[in-house]
Amino acid sequence: MKIGELAQAAQCTVETVRYYEKEGLLPAPGRTDGNFRVYGPEHRERLRFVRNCRALDMSHREIRTLLGLTDQPSSDCGGVNTVFDQHIAHVDERIQELQHLKQQLVALRQTCQSANAVDACGILHGLAAMETESKAVRHPH
Repeated sequence: MKIGELAQAAQCTVETVRYYEKEGLLPAPGRTDGNFRVYGPEHRERLRFVRNCRALDMSHREIRTLLGLTDQPSSDCGGVNTVFDQHIAHVDERIQELQHLKQQLVALRQTCQSANAVDACGILHGLAAMETESKAVRHPH
């Protein structure tokens, strides 16, 4: 199948397919005599796998690790569990960060309970006065 057909089958764009190829998440396809990419069912399945991992907010590093494990079907799945345990811990961290963000937003929202003139808006005054918090060191994900 051609790249457009693969993209359509995976419900993504041609650019996404090319990007995943460039990132090494999809193997290089064969080429026709006219130098067109030719994809097989293994590309469709791998692309579906990558897209499902991305839907779970997994990083390219995590996906590469899982793909490497997938390519060793007779090995045990301890490595898969490790990747998922680490990803779950990352999600827990993000949830805490988002809860903190929500608290900040709610506190700001409570400073403006009525329709004041913009120059008297408690939210805008709060935004102008608040100190920017330094971000906690996060592992890139």
